[in-house]
Parts: sequence; structure tokens; C-alpha cells
Amino acid sequence: MAKKEAKVIELHAMDIQIMSITLVGDSSLVCHKWADKAKKMMLDKQMGKAVKGKKEPKNPEQDYKDSLYQHPEGGYGFPAVAFKSAAVDACSQVDGLTKVQARGSFHVVGDLVKIVGKPAMREDMVRVGMGTADIRYRGEFKTWKCTLTIRYNARSLSAERILNLFNIAGFAVGVGEHRPQKNGSWGMFHVE
Repeated sequence: MAKKEAKVIELHAMDIQIMSITLVGDSSLVCHKWADKAKKMMLDKQMGKAVKGKKEPKNPEQDYKDSLYQHPEGGYGFPAVAFKSAAVDACSQVDGLTKVQARGSFHVVGDLVKIVGKPAMREDMVRVGMGTADIRYRGEFKTWKCTLTIRYNARSLSAERILNLFNIAGFAVGVGEHRPQKNGSWGMFHVE
């Protein structure tokens, strides 16, 4: 039996680079982290555990505190994935770049991005299922900024294109509650 000749496969080296970019808020960043209590209530309901007693009275101060993401280094944060998702969704505004290509070409490092700014409590009327109204208390950063660490493959996407994606994302998509992507105007930003 003749011996097969081994096929040589060439792996093209990636050019992994790291850059930091600072984003500056152009409109309020409104947070709405799921409270641990709310997550537990949902899980209990899904697991068929009976909900005992009547609903606890609303605690605006606690609802406000629960809406904020605590950064592990102190202060406040916001999910890093929200910024990546905004930049990927911005591809809809860019010719010649698909969301699939962008999604695989760069990553925002970490789980939470540190937000520089001071939050305040805001009160909003919201509509929940079947048109029912409710009052929500959430953390709002009227002025804010953050620095993202980006890992990217320079062979797939240049630093310039990534910066432009984030700039477009800040205008067209945004992050947080009531952002432009959801017909709002909060959570807008630009690259510093």
C-alpha cells in the first residue's frame, strides 16, 4: 500500500493588538441592572415554588441602588458587552463591514467597564405588560465617561475602523435604557 503524502496546512498569523479608547457621554446613561431579589422571584416562579404573602411595598432608594452595577475596584460600572454590542450593531450604518466580521475581529476586555461619574436617582413612569403603568427608580449618570480596553485582530479590522464603529455606535445605537436603538436618546457617546 502506497504511503499518502502529508498535506501541509499553512496557518496565517493573527496580528492581535490592544488599544484603550475613552468614550464620553453625550446624554444620560441610565442603568437598570436586574436586582438579585427580582431574579430570585423569577426563578422561584419558574421552579413552581409558591410565592407567599402579598407584594412588598416599593422602596425607591433600594430600587435605585439595585439598578447600579458595582465595579469590583470600587465605584460603578456598566457591562462591557453592551459597548461591544453597540459597536457591532453600528455595522448596519457602515458599508462593507458585516456584524459577523466585526463580532469576531475585536473584544472589549472584562465584564464591567468602570464608569466615571456620579449617579443620581431618577423616577420614570413606564408601561409594563398589558399597558399597566409602574414607577421605576434607576441610577442615572448625567455626565459620564469610561475607558475600554479593546483586543483586536489588526489583520481583520484596523484600529481606525474600530474607533469609527464606536463613534457611530455612540450616535446611532447607544447603551443603557432608552437608547437610540430603542427609539430613545439616552446613553449616547462619542470617542474622545
